[in-house]
Amino acid sequence: MAKYMLIMRPTDESFANFANTDFAEIMDAMGKFNDELIRAGVLLAAEGLDDANEGVVVDFTGETPVVTDGPYGETKELFAGYYILDVASKQEAVEWAKRAPLTAGSKTEIRRVTTIDEFPQDNQWIQKERAWRELTGQL
Repeated sequence: MAKYMLIMRPTDESFANFANTDFAEIMDAMGKFNDELIRAGVLLAAEGLDDANEGVVVDFTGETPVVTDGPYGETKELFAGYYILDVASKQEAVEWAKRAPLTAGSKTEIRRVTTIDEFPQDNQWIQKERAWRELTGQL
């Protein structure tokens, strides 16, 4: 099994479609989808994100970090929420993403979540993180 993150990337078109859809319908469709993920035993986490206009950006392109009010880019660069699934393959993650009840114009980026085991185990920081994960029940 491997963890995959499904990153929801709305577009201007999907924002417009979302605005024209009854919120109760959206909640019902997402609730049913989430229930399927739970019953299949693959859902580890799922969260939506607040409006990008409410965020801030810490930009490291200069000598010192600069903080500005969000959003940091065009709509096509933003994401609105995510799922983390524990599935057997990237293809299984793709199949779940294709079933998500998203509005027309939406896109979903799928990326594997790396594990602590992929880093050098003799590194002191990896050892400290592993100890913390064990202490908090995350390993």
